[in-house]
Amino acid sequence: MSHTFHIPVLGLGFSIDTPLKVARYGISSVMSIVDDELIERMRQYHCKANGLPYTAIKKGENDHRARRITAYLNLVKELADQQFECLKQQPFEAGSDLCRYFELLPETSVLRQGYDLMMEYPEGQRKDIFKSILINSIKQGSIDVNLMAKVDKMNFDANGYYTGDENTDALAALRGYALSNLNSAIVLSAGMNPKLYSYLENFRDFFPDENGHINKRIILKVSDFRSAFIQAKFLAKKGLWVSEFRIESGLNCGGHAFATEGLLLGPILDEFKLRRTEMKEELYGLYDAALIQKEIFTTKIPPQRISVQGGIGTADEDNFLRDYYDLDATGWGSPFLMVPEATNVDNETLQQLADATEDDFYTSNASPLGILFNNFKGSSINQLRLQRIAQNRPGSPCTKKYLCSNTEFTAQPICTASREYQNLKLKQLQEQELPEAAYRDAVEHITEKICLCEGLCSSAYLKNDITKPKENNAVAVCPGPNVAYFKRPYSLDEMAAHIYGKTDLLKNIKRPHLFLKELDLYITYLNKDARQNLAGITDKKPKQLQNFKLQLLKGIDYYRNLFTTVLTNFPDTIDQLKAFEDILMKELAF
Repeated sequence: MSHTFHIPVLGLGFSIDTPLKVARYGISSVMSIVDDELIERMRQYHCKANGLPYTAIKKGENDHRARRITAYLNLVKELADQQFECLKQQPFEAGSDLCRYFELLPETSVLRQGYDLMMEYPEGQRKDIFKSILINSIKQGSIDVNLMAKVDKMNFDANGYYTGDENTDALAALRGYALSNLNSAIVLSAGMNPKLYSYLENFRDFFPDENGHINKRIILKVSDFRSAFIQAKFLAKKGLWVSEFRIESGLNCGGHAFATEGLLLGPILDEFKLRRTEMKEELYGLYDAALIQKEIFTTKIPPQRISVQGGIGTADEDNFLRDYYDLDATGWGSPFLMVPEATNVDNETLQQLADATEDDFYTSNASPLGILFNNFKGSSINQLRLQRIAQNRPGSPCTKKYLCSNTEFTAQPICTASREYQNLKLKQLQEQELPEAAYRDAVEHITEKICLCEGLCSSAYLKNDITKPKENNAVAVCPGPNVAYFKRPYSLDEMAAHIYGKTDLLKNIKRPHLFLKELDLYITYLNKDARQNLAGITDKKPKQLQNFKLQLLKGIDYYRNLFTTVLTNFPDTIDQLKAFEDILMKELAF
């Protein structure tokens, strides 16, 4: 890889065409393939912008979801390939995309060093040969896709008949990727879906060719070693290799947050570091045996990368994580929301994010999936939610139905953010005659849900001036708390220079180390969980809370040793760790 960082998936729409903005510079990025309606609209937009013919794939046509995804991914690949070939034809002149490719690289890169040396050469045949070698050495960034494994709604035809397991949302999306022309990776996130994982076996591109090359690689986004190993073994037994484990902080991240049971990022990374070889060798044994059964033969263990993302904010943190934990790469997500040339953030939301403070970012119950969701108080979709409540019309119209999962009141699943569900649930609540305070809390819990299907796409439509019904223009944005420290829009060059330590965009900005920030978020999470659930429940919950606290205390001991022996340039950290320990021992004494 040219770069040591990638841009993870950012909501549904924020990174939906990011490869068309960064892949030619060797930067890998990830697009969501959950929303085929957004994908179809973006295909139409980019066909028109590039003078290409466009034939709509209409909803209701045979296998329309998979076909839309395939068509869009093929278009993105075609356009990105053209951009890259065009870049390689440019001269080595100041301001050219070719020079920009090399100047975005870290100064430690062999390619960057070669470029700097070449630029100092006198004109002549040797310099021309040097230029040719450099151009032939550059690589395009990977055009990867993300699929939330458990967002897997069943689908029914116009007569109400189930259209079959292969046409559930996740399987159809996977098929759309598998049948595309991409040579890249699919990032599977949000937990294990055995049906989806098994479906991967149906596509030859996920298996190695005679040279051991895998055309479509599998990346697992994981939050701890145990779950990563379990998922990877399930796949290996089918002859499917996990090419990368993408470790994400449980809470110090953007989008949906999957809190671990008190396991902190540092200890998690340490376990991956210590057991990486053991895991790889065991997985290869299962993988090779499964391939032999399929009459596919390999001669060596395929590469297996490990990366980390979630809350990284400085070059020092980035370098430390990669060096100390032997990682192959890092992911920088939320900061790229502040890079207009890389992501789709409309001007109003961009300004709101720039003006925001730490208190404007919080974990919420806003997601209809019932999973913690990193939210932003100033978002226009939150304002619309409050406006609808004030008008006694809580909930959202449900048009896309990607997150329909509740069958409490209906035979077919509906979405908990929908007007239909919230009206039914509030009527049920009124019949319970709860005390006033309990009633208010219950109402807030019901009406906190927002329509992510529309909200996480709106910014892409607004930024690209794509028409959309006015009521659906409200923007949902899901940055991690780390974005609070980035105070203005930045160019791609500025952000890359910041990541590699060439400049410091956070100079004079007070910001906690990412490990301490995550610890703080976990203690806040535990405190809230305890207050809501400790009283009036079975013995199981207190035991779970106690185990959670013990894991945090172990994590504090780990960090105390780390900051004493390795990260010694953070003098206040030991006192901060002691303060966190006191909170756990005194204020959370259960």
